[in-house]
Amino acid sequence: MTLPVFEFSLNALRVVGVACCLPLFVGCAGMETSADSGSQDVNWASASTVNSDPDSNGIETAATVKWVHCAFPGKKSTRYRAVRLDGRDAVLGESDSSASMLRQNLRIEPASLGKLSFSWKVPKMISGADMTQRDSDDSPVRVVLAFEGDRSKFSAKNAMLSELALALTGEPLPYATLMYVWGTHSAPESVIINTRTDRIRKLVLESGSGRLNRWLDYERDVRADYEKAFGEAPGALVGIAIMTDSDNTRQQAKAWYGPVNLMKKPRDVIAAPAMTAVSAKVSQAPEFAPPSLQD
Repeated sequence: MTLPVFEFSLNALRVVGVACCLPLFVGCAGMETSADSGSQDVNWASASTVNSDPDSNGIETAATVKWVHCAFPGKKSTRYRAVRLDGRDAVLGESDSSASMLRQNLRIEPASLGKLSFSWKVPKMISGADMTQRDSDDSPVRVVLAFEGDRSKFSAKNAMLSELALALTGEPLPYATLMYVWGTHSAPESVIINTRTDRIRKLVLESGSGRLNRWLDYERDVRADYEKAFGEAPGALVGIAIMTDSDNTRQQAKAWYGPVNLMKKPRDVIAAPAMTAVSAKVSQAPEFAPPSLQD
């Protein structure tokens, strides 16, 4: 099914040097969606289903929610592939001076934002990486959320960047982007504001090498984390991505990602017919499909 989502340009902001991870929620306009197709496993996500509205007989139907690989122009792509590790279905991201992402468009209205669960395993830190510095802003793992909002609140700088992004790619700057990351020096639960735009903020979940080489499982309150990072209530959640990048430090990095699950808060009433199937469903579970579901 086709989901009517708000698509947002991070690609343009890479072009203007805003930040290495601003292109994370491009609808892939002007970007390669099949770059290095011979080395990418992107079908692992295409078979995952979500619960949509009940049909006329009261039976819920399933809709496919796709994750798409997006490569950034002028950048070498990170390789993603489905694997089994430690008895888990996982996606391995391998970066060699590269940056690209796997992303999914969706729409969850603010009142329905619930818990986000995910896991990752990182074998080593990226030498020289420091997400507080624009020229070394790399991370072995990122789980990234993009949100709608009132762009009239943009500062003059952010408004200019958004207009430039729109002119270059046909898509404006996302109102807000929240990243869950693994830092080098910053304390866990601290917030790093991007050096080029304050519309990107990184919430540090892990820092340093103390918890490397093990699976780490998280369940995060999306609304609470957004409010902590931005100091205001969130708008609609319109995209999720994962990304392993080492293009700034010119190093190698790899990490494994487990399933990403987003649970909506239960609703007392069924949404109006005019709402999309995604925004009306009781639960949203954009799960990584196991390797057996690949083509």
